[in-house]
Amino acid sequence: MEFSGHIAAKGMFEDALKRLKVLIFARAVVVSFFLGSYYIFRIGDVTFLSPAVFSSFIVSLYALTIIYAVLLRRVKTQARLTVFAYIQIVIDIFTETVLVSLTGGIASWFSFTYLLSIIAASIVLSRRASYYTASLSSVLYGLIIEFQFYYRPASVAEGGFSETAYIYNVFAHMVAFFLVAFLSGHLSERLHIVTEALQRKEMFIDDLRALSKDIVESMPSGVFTTNLDWGIVTFNTAAQKITGLGLADAIGKKPHDIFPFLKNIEEPFHRVEGEITGRGQTLYIGIRFSNLRDSEGKRIGMLGIFQDLTQLKAMETEMRKKEKWAFIGELSALIAHELRNPLASLKASVEMLLEKKVSNQHADQLMKIALSEMDRLNGIVTDFLLYAKPQQMRKDFFDLNRSLKDLAMLLCGSESVNKNIKISEDLQGELFMTGDSKQLQQVFWNLGTNAIDAVSEGGELIISTEKKDGSIEVVFADTGKGISKDDMDNIFYPFFTTKEGGTGLGLAIAQRITEAHGGKIKVEPNGAGAGTTFRVVLPVLDA
Repeated sequence: MEFSGHIAAKGMFEDALKRLKVLIFARAVVVSFFLGSYYIFRIGDVTFLSPAVFSSFIVSLYALTIIYAVLLRRVKTQARLTVFAYIQIVIDIFTETVLVSLTGGIASWFSFTYLLSIIAASIVLSRRASYYTASLSSVLYGLIIEFQFYYRPASVAEGGFSETAYIYNVFAHMVAFFLVAFLSGHLSERLHIVTEALQRKEMFIDDLRALSKDIVESMPSGVFTTNLDWGIVTFNTAAQKITGLGLADAIGKKPHDIFPFLKNIEEPFHRVEGEITGRGQTLYIGIRFSNLRDSEGKRIGMLGIFQDLTQLKAMETEMRKKEKWAFIGELSALIAHELRNPLASLKASVEMLLEKKVSNQHADQLMKIALSEMDRLNGIVTDFLLYAKPQQMRKDFFDLNRSLKDLAMLLCGSESVNKNIKISEDLQGELFMTGDSKQLQQVFWNLGTNAIDAVSEGGELIISTEKKDGSIEVVFADTGKGISKDDMDNIFYPFFTTKEGGTGLGLAIAQRITEAHGGKIKVEPNGAGAGTTFRVVLPVLDA
């Protein structure tokens, strides 16, 4: 605040100094024009002052103006400037008094010059100063007229003025002086108020501009602005540090000259990432663009804010590696656990068969157990391979509703028949889509069989479809026991299962295939003990 006040005082001083310089210059112009023209037009008048006296008077005024200009350079404070201005105004009034007296008094053409001093006082100083000037002008002009009337009767007789005319002349001039003082003072005061308001506004804008510049320069992110032709106009310190370019090297260039990865990107763009070569190394940069607009909302350029993401990307890569190895380790433990159980059963069966101490009937049962566990092992390996390395997706155009009807028929012929489960369909019109029909059939089969396993005797599974907002939803809603909150976050995790004998890969495979098609699976509980709804959301792709 103290700094701003100092700036404000300095601004007021400079403004007053400027007005005083204008007064000095205007005085020289007035002297040259009015006295020069008067001298030319009255040169042949015998009643006029001698040319030598009048010339001396004009030269004296010029000399006084030069002295003012020289002394003005020594004025360094507001107080001294005010005193200096008052001195000039007072000298001007006395000079005007002498001029009026020398050029005829009541008949002088130069009585109007008092008005100029009054106006000058209101502009250079204040409203009060204009009243002071009007008062002094009235007194001095009145003394001139009184002196002329009482002590120079010859001039009164020549002019043919009566005593009343003299009195009225003084009265009229006094009224004019104070009227001009009032009007010029009022206008000058308003001008001062407006000027100060503008100065404060300019100071505020300058402060904001300086603050904005400081903020931009202190930002750790690189910031640049462009004009409408995409030429860079500003380039902050961080931008120079990140790119290794100096300000002079960056100004005028196009953004794609500094960030080559922008060349292949069409406008408009907002967030872009790519690599550049800066500071002798490859940097990974992220840039965000936004429009620059003026006070009327008209676009005047672009603002670019960018960051060096090299370290962040390296950290992300390292983190992904660690997560990958952690996942592999966890997955390996799960696989080992899943394989150990059937291998243990298989080993026990084979060992008992090798001992040859079992009956033929028992041997047959052991062989069946061994074959069953082999099938189970094969199923685990097959499912895991499908999850770990999905088959390449083929795009074909197929009837989705037809596939779901076939699925319903297959489910009806499976375990659902034994459990007396009702399977119903609510398929919307004709729905054709592009995708790998075989893989998607696997998704629907996994969700359908999971739903049947969750539904108790006499339950229901509803398969429905709906097309909305550029996507297709395939819904599996069952009336089973539902999924607990604790299990909800883990159901898509490999080898997680709540079913006895399940591999825990069915939902994981379904999610992997769905995501490969650009879709997602949503899970919604229907309520406590009221079942679960699975929504497969797939984008509508062009054929």
